Amino acid sequence: MKKTQLYRYTGNAGQLYGARRVQVMEGRANGAQMIEVKTGGGLEFDLLPDTGLDIGSLRFQGVNISYLSKNGMDASHAVLPYETEFINTFPGGMLYTCGLRSVGPANRDNGEWHPLHGRYHGLSATEVSVQVGEDAITISGVMTESALFGHVLQLRRKITAPLMESRILIEDTIENLTPRAEEIMLLYHFNFGYPMLSQYAQLELPDRVSVKPRDENAAKGIGRELEFTAPIDGEPEQVFFHALDKGKARLVNTTLGLSAKLEWDQATLPVFAQWKSMASGDYVLGLEPTNCYIMGRNAERENKTLQTIEGFSTMKTSLSLTFEKL
Repeated sequence: MKKTQLYRYTGNAGQLYGARRVQVMEGRANGAQMIEVKTGGGLEFDLLPDTGLDIGSLRFQGVNISYLSKNGMDASHAVLPYETEFINTFPGGMLYTCGLRSVGPANRDNGEWHPLHGRYHGLSATEVSVQVGEDAITISGVMTESALFGHVLQLRRKITAPLMESRILIEDTIENLTPRAEEIMLLYHFNFGYPMLSQYAQLELPDRVSVKPRDENAAKGIGRELEFTAPIDGEPEQVFFHALDKGKARLVNTTLGLSAKLEWDQATLPVFAQWKSMASGDYVLGLEPTNCYIMGRNAERENKTLQTIEGFSTMKTSLSLTFEKL
């Protein structure tokens, strides 16, 4: 809508779209910054500068789309890099980025400790910028994972939300700021929860070539991996790896009349994992574009799937989420 039209219908554009910075004042996330974003297309979501500029809660046309774990929202100071602490702190959220140097189980590699899913979630953003432009809301920031005498990996993230649409574009540039090559693992953990996820939802993978279960339990779900049930007490989680011709997945809920389409750059994120938990209280679907098989550094290296970023070089990737009414 042009300004000449917009300001005839309203005296303040904040009635339709905008972004504002707030601070959480209690609980595990006490003191954490948050950027609340809303668009004229019916999209509302929270960006979290203190935890990697990931996406927290997300709603589309008043319907909750994202998953919130039992732990609730956290802040970087609540992240504990011990072997089993991940399950006590993992908040969920619409996007939880994993990496940058390890993804998967906690492990010790060449004497160095790596917590489950890496250290990215404990990185706070610098150079945070929030702009409401003529066509889109743009938020950016920089996260740096580093060590004395060791690595320096810098991720520059730009998130764009068109003003009158229901779409989010995530563009990341990772730069190795040392002269030596660095092994890198990266996973984008998009988490869908109730009511978008229910027994009335269906996952569509139109360009799927094959599917592989992670373990024996997941093998029991082959043939039903794209379908979902109502919550089941004590149901074990399942993980599937899908080979796709194109980086595209779509979750459809016919009862709600809504769909969520995820698209990503397969050149840098060639693997697609699906995390399916139908367990009561832990009811979630994770759609996970990644550059690895989520096994940790040792196993990934042995599998010859551990990628490397050369010294003083960059790696770029992009992903988008689009929400529609059916």
